[in-house]
Amino acid sequence: MDVRTVRKDFPILNQRVNGEPLVYFDNAATSQTPLSVLDAVRSYYLTENANVHRGVHTLAERATEHYERVRQKVARFINAETAEDIIFTRSTTESLNVIARGFGDQVVKAGDEIVITAMEHHSNLVPWQELAMRTGAKLKFIELDTEQKLSLASAAEQITPRTKIVAVTAASNVLGTVTPINKLAKLAHQVQAFVVVDAAQLVGHQPVDVQKWDADFMAFSGHKMLAPTGIGVLYGRNDVLQMMRPVQFGGEMIEDVTRTKTTFKCAPLDFEAGTPNISGVVGLGAAIDYLNQIGFAVIEQREQKLVNYLLPRLREVTGVTLYGPQYEHTGVFSFNLSGLHPHDVATGLDMEGVAVRAGHHCAQPLMQTLGVNATVRASVAFYNTIDECQRFLDALVAVREFFQNGIS
Repeated sequence: MDVRTVRKDFPILNQRVNGEPLVYFDNAATSQTPLSVLDAVRSYYLTENANVHRGVHTLAERATEHYERVRQKVARFINAETAEDIIFTRSTTESLNVIARGFGDQVVKAGDEIVITAMEHHSNLVPWQELAMRTGAKLKFIELDTEQKLSLASAAEQITPRTKIVAVTAASNVLGTVTPINKLAKLAHQVQAFVVVDAAQLVGHQPVDVQKWDADFMAFSGHKMLAPTGIGVLYGRNDVLQMMRPVQFGGEMIEDVTRTKTTFKCAPLDFEAGTPNISGVVGLGAAIDYLNQIGFAVIEQREQKLVNYLLPRLREVTGVTLYGPQYEHTGVFSFNLSGLHPHDVATGLDMEGVAVRAGHHCAQPLMQTLGVNATVRASVAFYNTIDECQRFLDALVAVREFFQNGIS
């Protein structure tokens, strides 16, 4: 991969912020969008814009065919058994809420257990808290080991015959930790529990195979994998989707309505009430095409090169405390700089043209586990460069020296 050629597809990267060349290291929050995706969305509005699944005129048929082609494309992308396993939502958050409401309410009862991990994003925590409160179930946590990886010993202890749902992140948005989904799924299925995977931080960086994972449900967002915002995916095995109830009701998801009774269409359409984000689906399809064109072998190799450069050098910066595994990492680096508030560090980096995230990263229980209120988070993608990594490191040192010594 010629990164200089790839970066031409992302003109947003070629700008200055506060007089400095932009270094965009906030990819874990939102990735940038290539021209081919923007062109696909524009083309849709110029040539196909119509509602799906309703009209019989030419534009409506074009839009519906495109929409359903992307559903098939998503199924192949994650190796779902069939396109009917794919439901389009607004986001990972909405997908997980739909699972908790539409499925959790059907299978969880008082005295049951819901098991999650100590490193979950709030989107994969709060819906299960709410389900536990509604049903009288118990919410339990798989803890981290001394390397801040998921403890399989803790998983084996927490997952019991009373466990009904095991909901876990595929990769931490804070620690750079990758979860061994296969091993957790084996533990869960041994006690007939259902496995829900939040793959928002992994899709777009590594290939995902829901059948190899043996996942019952999986959720991810387009905006973290080059697509527009406002489009998400809920994957569910067909047999478990049949156990789910719709949580939104209205247009297009119905089969028949009388004054007293309504019957619904089969999955996935019964979970897509109202006019969907059609242009977002079009953009998602184009993003998948872009990722496939580059190839995940190349993407993983490229991002690992950036990780291998950053990880040892970041650990060596005086005053830095790095969280997460010290020798194995995704492209997510959470850290603090001694004596400085994370927001001050992020603001200082922004003055140097470096975009990072600061805060609790929607993972406050994990912050409590780490013993901090917040961290700075830098996150890379395949279109970033070694030169940008070094500029980030140099900017970090400059920020530390500014707060220590002021302007010289």
